[in-house]
Amino acid sequence: MQNFKTLKVWQAAHRLALDVYHATRKYPREELYGLTRQSRESASSVPTNIAEGCGRGGKKDFSRFLRIAAGSASELEYQLLLGHDLAYLSPSDYLRLNAQAIEVKRMLAALITKVDPCDEPEAGQRLAKTDN
Repeated sequence: MQNFKTLKVWQAAHRLALDVYHATRKYPREELYGLTRQSRESASSVPTNIAEGCGRGGKKDFSRFLRIAAGSASELEYQLLLGHDLAYLSPSDYLRLNAQAIEVKRMLAALITKVDPCDEPEAGQRLAKTDN
């Protein structure tokens, strides 16, 4: 079990979550239970899953939670684009937050490779390759 707070990827993800919370304060009130909530949940899910993975027993669990975190970061990427296209986020806020999300995804991918270098394709991907 390792201390998640020492991981650079967790630190970057935590900063991203804080920044998303601050940026979404400017969203319209009618989005409080829509895009505001979804963006905040996706953003906070990234460091949350990193932390949970650190508290699990082994590399396989840790790797699985890192993948979930990466999925949440991708989800956030779209929500930021939507917020920008709806003119809820300024172009400069969008570019900054999107760059942060992409950097967190890059860091997660590197850590996943380090934790699980044998990164075997999921069963569904293996089946799809053998069906041809």
